[in-house]
Amino acid sequence: MSTLVIYYSRKGQNYVNGSIEDLKKGNTKIVAEYIAKAANADLFEVETEKEYSSDYMTCTEEAQDELRANARPALKKMLTSIEEYDNIIVAGPCWWGTYPMAIFTLLDTLNFNGKNVYPVMTHEGSGLSGAPLALKRHCQGGVVGKGLAIHGADADISEEACIKWVKNNIK
Repeated sequence: MSTLVIYYSRKGQNYVNGSIEDLKKGNTKIVAEYIAKAANADLFEVETEKEYSSDYMTCTEEAQDELRANARPALKKMLTSIEEYDNIIVAGPCWWGTYPMAIFTLLDTLNFNGKNVYPVMTHEGSGLSGAPLALKRHCQGGVVGKGLAIHGADADISEEACIKWVKNNIK
């Protein structure tokens, strides 16, 4: 069975263990790459046309404004089909209890009928938060499976946890 990992990740300023740190690679990208390697999966990065602020606090305000407006930010590129995949893993950071709205820009355009869909979230204490429910809403026709939550500060040491999760959940 073939697998696709769809992910959004933020490098640069991020909240890590109670302080703001500058990350060369986003936590979700690290986790998505570990999962893709373990599942022999393809990767698709969600990238917005308009960049979020490089300042972490301003970015959180932008993210909250998008959530309140139920916005669908324009993306640099779109997937036209996921027909060839059986399993779709959707990975993102926890922004205000759910995925960044840019992920929904993509998900809302795809046909998930008959697909297995798995939530993955990097976080600083929120766990999976609203990710499973969000996928049930935005991936209609798909079956939402057991998710994986990785503490963002531990992303770089999460490969073993990602491998174990893939082996136990991805069909």
